[in-house]
Amino acid sequence: MEIRRATTVAELIAAQHLYDAPARPTWAERFLAAPGHLMLIAYADGTPAGMISGIEMLHPDKGSEMCLYELSVAAPYRRRGIARALTNALATEARARGCYDMWVGVDTDNAPALALYRATGAEDDGEFAMLTWHFTPGDADAPRDGA
Repeated sequence: MEIRRATTVAELIAAQHLYDAPARPTWAERFLAAPGHLMLIAYADGTPAGMISGIEMLHPDKGSEMCLYELSVAAPYRRRGIARALTNALATEARARGCYDMWVGVDTDNAPALALYRATGAEDDGEFAMLTWHFTPGDADAPRDGA
């Protein structure tokens, strides 16, 4: 297995079987151009077997931290240490960038993910709620309930 940082749209498209939905070339271009965005891809036998994406975030009073945005390993390659290697590779990159920490949001009932992250050194910060605003194209000026 080899882990490499994706630097081209073609690499991101070739790994799209690891995403929740097909990659869009325009979004892949924007991802690569966005400061702080990175994707590491694990290759097994020349095939993208797993990926991890991270977003380095900077705040004036905190400095930089890395958000582990998404991790995926293709079913035939699971239970081979790829997820652990990808998580450790992202942590190494975060340290190299001077990040003071790395964090990930995990569903509290996702036992495999919790076990993986704890095994790679993550500590539980307690439960929290994640709230999401869902937007659709063209509704930027539409009023929201309670607004």
